[in-house]
Amino acid sequence: MLDAQRLQVLAEVARAGSIASAARRLAFTPSAVSQQIGKLERDLGCEVLHRHPRGVTLTPVGQALVSHAEAVTGELRAAEQTVQAMLGTQPRRLAVGTFASAGQSLVPGALARFRRHHPDVALSLTDLEPPDGYGLVISGDLDLLITHRYPGMPLPDPRGLHRQLLLHDPLRIVLPADHPKARSARLGVSDLADEEWISGGVGEPNRVSLELAARSAGSRPHIAYETRDYQVTLALIQAGLGIALVPASVLGHTGRPGVTFRPVEGLALARAIYLVHRKRATALVTDIKTMITDINPSSPGSAIG
Repeated sequence: MLDAQRLQVLAEVARAGSIASAARRLAFTPSAVSQQIGKLERDLGCEVLHRHPRGVTLTPVGQALVSHAEAVTGELRAAEQTVQAMLGTQPRRLAVGTFASAGQSLVPGALARFRRHHPDVALSLTDLEPPDGYGLVISGDLDLLITHRYPGMPLPDPRGLHRQLLLHDPLRIVLPADHPKARSARLGVSDLADEEWISGGVGEPNRVSLELAARSAGSRPHIAYETRDYQVTLALIQAGLGIALVPASVLGHTGRPGVTFRPVEGLALARAIYLVHRKRATALVTDIKTMITDINPSSPGSAIG
């Protein structure tokens, strides 16, 4: 039978991307982590990691094993929490993972309200770029994950977790305020075929959505500036350097100085924002979900997966 601690070490190495980083997170020495992985490989009779000068990558066996390792870690933590709750010794904590723009616009108000209602709970927030984070929920490192899916991108396997649609966040065409087409009542991607666009790199979700919209309009966007940071994107637009598709939640209700935005004519483009947690949600997770939904009342509240 495989050793549970060695599986936990493998899961941490997979998340950290290197033995040294995993050792820091686990408060082990790198040598101790290497020994645990070596023992696991001897138990299995094969390698689980490819060692490189700059870190490690998982072998096919390692990749297959990590999802089981995360599940084992999560079940062990759940068992420990059950006993602690029965004995009245369970530490109260809530760990939330979110992507950057939700961390700016959707989460702060809910966390502030949660803090007022639960001043004794230790709160933590981790910045994660989707689709990362599902494994951290499975392992119990996160209690709640806020994640998204852009048009044209696949929706990750929920891997036995509960995934609830929070809201649809429309994508807007954003232009410099003095752009010749800034006053157009209707604006489609085809009207901007000759413009310089600002978007993420190849394969980035917002880039995929832009290219999808352009294809449907029979055009191909010229990507002049590559960034996935929407604050950088807005700064470039304010400087008059290009245009972009930006989620409405990033813009807020009043927009930003120096820019204007319009709906995408003829296309219902929006990123879907989800809440993800283990199926047996704790009372604290239920509370924070309610607070996030109350602050974002467009939530349809439908469960998926």
